[in-house]
Amino acid sequence: MPTYACDLPAVLEAAERIRGIVHRTPVMTCETLDRLAGRKLFFKCENLQKIGAFKYRGATNAVRKLTDAEAAKGVVTHSSGNHAQALALAARERGIPAYIVMPKTAPAVKKAGVEGYGGQITECEPNLADRERAANELVAKTGATLIPPFDHVDVISGQGTTALELLEDVPDLDAIVTPVGGGGLLAGCAVAARGRKPGIRVFGAEPLGADDAARSKAAGEQLLQTAPNTIADGLLTSTGQLTWPIIRDQVDRIFTVTDDEIRAAMRLVWERMKLIVEPSGAVGAAVALSDALKVLAGAEKVGIVFSGGNVNLDKLWW
Repeated sequence: MPTYACDLPAVLEAAERIRGIVHRTPVMTCETLDRLAGRKLFFKCENLQKIGAFKYRGATNAVRKLTDAEAAKGVVTHSSGNHAQALALAARERGIPAYIVMPKTAPAVKKAGVEGYGGQITECEPNLADRERAANELVAKTGATLIPPFDHVDVISGQGTTALELLEDVPDLDAIVTPVGGGGLLAGCAVAARGRKPGIRVFGAEPLGADDAARSKAAGEQLLQTAPNTIADGLLTSTGQLTWPIIRDQVDRIFTVTDDEIRAAMRLVWERMKLIVEPSGAVGAAVALSDALKVLAGAEKVGIVFSGGNVNLDKLWW
């Protein structure tokens, strides 16, 4: 059997480590969405998590697992999104510095969020090479620990606590659907769900305009993202070296949806459930309402992860 970066004991340990720090988010239902999907849907509302996204789970687990000596030197990451805010808050909660590399083009609201949580921002050019260079320089200068957004053992196991809680609340689920970008959430949830309930089916939800995970599953080998183009801006990256093997072996299928389907699902959730989800967070709901999932047999009760709710209210997608 292959050895993966994350296993069920690691997720269970993460759950204990972050208990009382991270919100146990509610699971909600909606008769209208059930009717449209043709099955019972159970939504894990990580849009109501601290910082507005599941990312706080993995960041908290990674920060809390550091030794006192390691923690004293702080943590570093490069991110323009939810992980930047999650790591800044997780570090503040432990009373340690957080050095966050963000591209110059990152929205002011995101920079303000990181600074509000106490993160120290270093700006860089908007490309991966410059982000990594700046982060490595900070590690060398400060001795801080690098905690990347998804391809990290403790981040993956922290994200897996999402599925752990969902199955505790709804133990008779037939399947779980989570969005996939870098794959930390999907990989962690696959490990947790299959560890707790071996017969459960695990699906990824991905925008058609950033479909590297779906193409990788179809090809049986990791294919990297080239020119992603989607409103789901949290899902633009490729799967990681640690997340891909888990997704390859433990995830049944990756479903893709168009931006129009994402937009429609997002609006429907806002209107009918009165919940704010961001485009990336609505991808699972879009899959649940898609024709591809409607014809799927043997999945009467499906858990859907709303991964985040950080929306720029000055630019609504409809």
